[in-house]
Amino acid sequence: MKNRVVITGLGVVSPNANNVIEFEQALRDGRSGIKFLSQLEELNFGCCIGGIPDQLAQEMDKYFSPKQAAQLNGNISYAAVATMEAWKNAGLITDNDAADADWDTGAIVGCGISDMATIAEIIVPMVNAGKSKKMGSRVVQQVMGSGISAYIGGLLGLGNQVTSNSSACNTGTESIVEATWRIRSGRAKRMVAGGAEGPSPYTWGGFDSMRVLSRKFNDEPEKGSRPMSASACGFVPGSGAGVLILENLETAISRGAKIYAEIIGASVNCGGQRGGGSMTAPNPTGVIRCIKEALSDACIKAEAIDLINGHLTATFADPYEVQNWSIALERGPDTFPYINSTKSMVGHCLGAAGAIETIASVIQLQHGFIHPSINCEDIHPEIIPFNRRIAQTCIEHKELNIVAKASFGFGDVNSCLILKKWNEPA
Repeated sequence: MKNRVVITGLGVVSPNANNVIEFEQALRDGRSGIKFLSQLEELNFGCCIGGIPDQLAQEMDKYFSPKQAAQLNGNISYAAVATMEAWKNAGLITDNDAADADWDTGAIVGCGISDMATIAEIIVPMVNAGKSKKMGSRVVQQVMGSGISAYIGGLLGLGNQVTSNSSACNTGTESIVEATWRIRSGRAKRMVAGGAEGPSPYTWGGFDSMRVLSRKFNDEPEKGSRPMSASACGFVPGSGAGVLILENLETAISRGAKIYAEIIGASVNCGGQRGGGSMTAPNPTGVIRCIKEALSDACIKAEAIDLINGHLTATFADPYEVQNWSIALERGPDTFPYINSTKSMVGHCLGAAGAIETIASVIQLQHGFIHPSINCEDIHPEIIPFNRRIAQTCIEHKELNIVAKASFGFGDVNSCLILKKWNEPA
């Protein structure tokens, strides 16, 4: 019998709020964190808007000394703050004096693209100038693929598996799936899971070149991220971090932890870049199979899904995603669950997106509401039949019980989580 996996801690750094309490209010208010970025205009980007967390220094001060904070940068700084919030939120304490590692706890926290700012602004110029000997001893850990998880492992003294995954925009959700499976199998009692992505024009430039970023709302940034809208014109780049503490149910109950939700289903797959899939577009069969496999894993019927927190980026793919959900769940417009997109408020946070959006899903389950998808007042014509189920205002829904969260990434990779509100006696 597999171990049941529950969520006991949440931590978030996002463009519209920097901690869980403020993030809940931002979700309820439909508050956009998208702003005009003069640096992108100066660099001649077509898209000059993006999502960057504000006032991170205040959050850093809660958990780190000035010396520690000065050593953090980019995605690692976001991940460090979100991890400490999640750890504290779970009622856990850090023991810097412990002689032994915590062998039962590990971390899977990844990113889509490593710290491009450090690479572009420090490593490349200094190496080209023949000054590699002066770069310092911390450059490698700042840019290595496992830099985030390595830092978290040392921060918390973790002795179980500590690694970073990377599967483009699927990274954050995939990390939670992988951590769930590790606990289920009995290989860990507790896992830190999530994703982080730093802001940098060097990260976003390639997407601007592909012309997949929003270019028509530079004068109205808060209206630029428009999932499911007829006037959507590409995604808005974002940044931040989402971190969750997952535990086996027995461990959580034994220490009296507050339980936010249970992960009852999890699935990952790849469409193989076949059947209409490509490096940048999902194979619809792969998406449908991934959703169905998560439902099967959860041992529930599709009718039990109350809400879909979609991938929904504000590109041409949104109508196809809604259609794929409809086919996978075998629920047409009349019986379709509610659906929303957290990206409408925070943009597309790439490797952090799935983790931030999973936290949004858990918050909605915990407090019984459905946050609005903003900027879709003009529903895309291909999904108008689903209009009634697209949340455009905040909906109080105390009976909200099960949420499906999916992410899809470059490389035709997919993942899906089925989350259930925790309503069992402790």
